[in-house]
Order: sequence, then structure tokens, then C-alpha cells
Amino acid sequence: MEKRISVALLEDDMDVGTAIKHWLESAGYAVQHFTSGRLLKRVASDERFELFVLDWGVPDLSGKDILQWLRHEQAQNSAAPVLFVTSHNAEEDIVLALSAGADDYMVKPIRQLELQARVGALLRRGDINATRTGVLDIGSHYFDPDTRVAYVGDSEVELKGKEFDVALFLFRHLGNLVSRGHIAESVWGARADQLQSRTVDHYVSLIRKKLSLDPAHGMRLTSISNFGYRLEQLSARPIAPSEARLPTD
Repeated sequence: MEKRISVALLEDDMDVGTAIKHWLESAGYAVQHFTSGRLLKRVASDERFELFVLDWGVPDLSGKDILQWLRHEQAQNSAAPVLFVTSHNAEEDIVLALSAGADDYMVKPIRQLELQARVGALLRRGDINATRTGVLDIGSHYFDPDTRVAYVGDSEVELKGKEFDVALFLFRHLGNLVSRGHIAESVWGARADQLQSRTVDHYVSLIRKKLSLDPAHGMRLTSISNFGYRLEQLSARPIAPSEARLPTD
């Protein structure tokens, strides 16, 4: 029997937590639901989880505290992706969480299919990174890192220098939020503040146009103010507005 991917869920609201646990289990994941951050920390000290879904405001030890522990003190689970599910929707809170090491966030109320899609995208990142030297063939977009050739459909697209590198980086992190600093470090080998102002934004703008990163070609590239970008491959079936939603806190 194939081993299911293990998920640690921190949510102190039992109704919300039960719904999230059910939604993830119905997608094939093995979920342990914790209502206490201290308990999650104790269990995660001994067990390995492949994904953490964390609520922001748990009274005894918050999701933010758990994130700090995972990224700076905990070796066993330090590389596991972290998804915040929270009622905090202020931009500064979101940027703070992402800058502290979270991989993605969702603001309550959330929807089942969107949650499952976000979780799937986070977990696929490891698979994409494991094959970083190979060809990427995603939807109508094709990249060969060895020859530095790119196609949209049957048409070859000329990407010059860092344009190709930025495009490849975004497609290798498909579905995930990536900071300008992460792009700058990976593509230029420099911190974002060491580049000229808006250099990353300039290159992203160029490849958006050249690669037709729009819904008509099955892609969506969105910017997060003061943070970075998310490139998504659009679902073949859009999420209906009537799908189940969780209540806010």
C-alpha cells in the first residue's frame, strides 16, 4: 500500500479544523489535527511531516511561533513547506509571514478545491526541484535548460540572458509565492537590495509579455505588493462560487 503524505494541521477552532482535516484526507493525505501549538511542537520533534498547515492565532503557541521554530531550530522538518490559513488579511501580516519562511497563505473563509490545489502545488515544488536539470514541459510552455530554448505552443520564443533564467525559476516554482529576494539570489547571486531598483520587476514584466503568461494560455502571473510573485497554471475547471467555504474566526 502506498504511503500517504503526512500533514500537520494546527487549528484551535474544532469546526474549522475538522473541515480542513476532512478536505485534505479526501484528497489522499494523512492528517494529524492539533489544537495546541505546544502539542504539535512536541510531536513534530519526534515525527517527520511533509507539510504544515498553520493557523496564525492559536493561544498557547501560535502558527507564527511554530514557523520560527521550524525554520530556525528544528532540523527534521525544517524544509517542509508551510501554508498559513488565517483570518489575518492585512498586507503587512501576510508579508511578515512570508518573510519569516512561510511558503504560501490563505485567508479565511477558504474553499475546499482551492485548499487542495494550493497544497498540491506546494508539494509538487519538491518534485520539480528534484528534476531541475531536465526539460520543463508545462501546459503550452516548454523550456530546455541545456539549449536555453523556450516555446509557447509551437512557437519558439527568444529569451535573452537573464530573461530565460527568471522564466525558468518561476516555472520551477509553479504555484508558489516567491520573493523578489529569492529571485535575485537565485538568478543574479545577489540580494534584492544589491540590484538596481525594480530590476526583478522589469525582467518579470518582459517574460510576462514574451511568454503570454495569461489565462488565454493557461497561466496566471500575479504580484504581491512589497513581496514578490506567484505563477499559477490555471485549473481546467474553475472553482464555482457556490463551493463550500469555511467561516471566518
